Amino acid sequence: MSTPPLLSARDLSVEFHAPRSLLGRRTGNVQALDKVSFDIHAGEIVGILGESGSGKTTVGRCMVRLQRPTAGSVRFEGRDIHALSGPDLNWYRRQVQMIFQDPAASLNPRLRVRDIVAEGLEIHGIGTRESRRQKVIDLLASVGLGEDALMRFAHEFSGGQRQRIGIARAMAVGPRVIVADEPVSALDVSVQAKVINLLRNLRERLGLAMAFISHDLPTVMFLCDRVVIMYLGRVMEIAPIQTFRAQPFHPYSRTLLALAPGLRQEGEGNNISAATDLPTAAQDLRHGCAFRNRCPHAMTACATVVPPLKQVAPGRWVACLRPEIFHDPC
Repeated sequence: MSTPPLLSARDLSVEFHAPRSLLGRRTGNVQALDKVSFDIHAGEIVGILGESGSGKTTVGRCMVRLQRPTAGSVRFEGRDIHALSGPDLNWYRRQVQMIFQDPAASLNPRLRVRDIVAEGLEIHGIGTRESRRQKVIDLLASVGLGEDALMRFAHEFSGGQRQRIGIARAMAVGPRVIVADEPVSALDVSVQAKVINLLRNLRERLGLAMAFISHDLPTVMFLCDRVVIMYLGRVMEIAPIQTFRAQPFHPYSRTLLALAPGLRQEGEGNNISAATDLPTAAQDLRHGCAFRNRCPHAMTACATVVPPLKQVAPGRWVACLRPEIFHDPC
């Protein structure tokens, strides 16, 4: 896109200290993110997709300042968010809000719904007591809950209703970006579609930008404008949804698409057995491609050279040393 990004990650890296062994020795650090870069523009939904352990939740936590990166930066309108303090930090917290994965764990069980949703308004000094009450009623209505929910506690609601309360809470301060961390994975299948449609409608009605973190490719395909494919802390591919579905470039992307329910085409996935073996714990991820042990196209250089994320077509970025395979049939 030609316009500057609203929110961007640049070479974002996070390293965690590994727990000590029984003898009191550290077994080495864990590289949760390794030079992750992507942009989110105003009004677009970007899916951050990956398996468990890919680092996608850590990316989301960095975007809302719940996790400080070891290196790199997250910038909002060009400003490094981890350098903000005081009034500037309060301003940023209004701009970017998070919807958490487990609504039962993320809502205070001691507060009534009225107070849960109004908490951000009170913290930021928005409105009067009466105007805040009306604001909460309006927010609940916007997520499909009535005024009768005001004085009830979170445990009195179903999982889908609790997630709607979490969405209303995130929307209360008028954010411009929502970071949604697996917002439907803890819900029954029967209510997942309702919450996804709610998020889509909020984007269309309010022009929100969103980082939608998920392991579910069909949901990302339905909701998002672009996708960021992550694997073991690195970005494998970035692409617009429609072109990604028509022709994924990275071998890992092709594996995900071939195995996704409802997306696999006739004859696809017949050649991916080598790509579905789980990575070994002994694999040294500091060198080479993180996906090499599962990749059917791996060559010798893949064990030593970290493939840089390069633009290979308009709007498309891939981290792979084998560009000749990008346009081969899947």
